[in-house]
Amino acid sequence: MSDVFEPTIIAFCCKYCAYAAADLAGSMRLSYPPNIKISQVPCTGRVDIVHLLKAIEDGTDGVYVAGCMEGDCHFVSGNLKARKRVEYVKKTLTELGIEPERVEMFNLSSAMGPRFAEIAIDMTDRIRKLGPSPVRRQPAAEAATE
Repeated sequence: MSDVFEPTIIAFCCKYCAYAAADLAGSMRLSYPPNIKISQVPCTGRVDIVHLLKAIEDGTDGVYVAGCMEGDCHFVSGNLKARKRVEYVKKTLTELGIEPERVEMFNLSSAMGPRFAEIAIDMTDRIRKLGPSPVRRQPAAEAATE
């Protein structure tokens, strides 16, 4: 059994750009870490502060929101709203003593499959360096020995 920490990361991806970029990365057979769990959303503007904080509360090691390029949102300003929410969550995590680098926002076009794979690799590396989430629940057997 390996002692290497493998983080759990959730990526909230807009249907029109970031999710399409992820699909393109797959079509191009680009590899990125399998620990990225993609959640398709109609628009990043639908990702609420509660979704981001709940993911962290549930023990997810990192979360990112990936939407359309700024100024090119299919729903006009959804990605701008998402960026403000991500910044708010980063500030909240700082106040709670949790690394704000665990949450991030990225902008992609549907043609940026290689960039999607790069972001997934970069986020995984970042979270590996930070280590497990401080709110991650310990397995029952491990908790019983402490």
